[in-house]
Amino acid sequence: MFMGEFQHNIDTKGRIIVPAKFREGLGDRFVVTRGLDKCLFAYPMDEWKVLEEKLKKLPLTKKDARAFTRFFFSGAIECEVDNQGRINIPQPLRNYAVLSKECVVIGVSNRIEFWANENWEEYFNDSEESFAEIAENLMDFDI
Repeated sequence: MFMGEFQHNIDTKGRIIVPAKFREGLGDRFVVTRGLDKCLFAYPMDEWKVLEEKLKKLPLTKKDARAFTRFFFSGAIECEVDNQGRINIPQPLRNYAVLSKECVVIGVSNRIEFWANENWEEYFNDSEESFAEIAENLMDFDI
């Protein structure tokens, strides 16, 4: 399980440190793709395969299913951590998540997320104000 929040900078070549706490859980190779809310998602290969199987079951005849799978898979890349604990994030993914300098890497249960610092702060502040309401809405899911 991934949890926690870490501050890291992304360099001009698109390299960012993956927190040591997350490296073991991600394994030697893992997948990074476009996430929701203007961040990037990173999945260990076993979690990626589970997600891939679920997405394969979406009906091809549904426009939203086609759009989501295109969006999700077209941005996916396989990564491995270098000797300095970094990965290289390609320019299209950096552009999508607006990663330019200061970043936040967070653990979210079965994945990690890469956020531009400003986007994370804005998202967190907006969500913090409505956290109680969000929790109340999720009570239907036995949380």
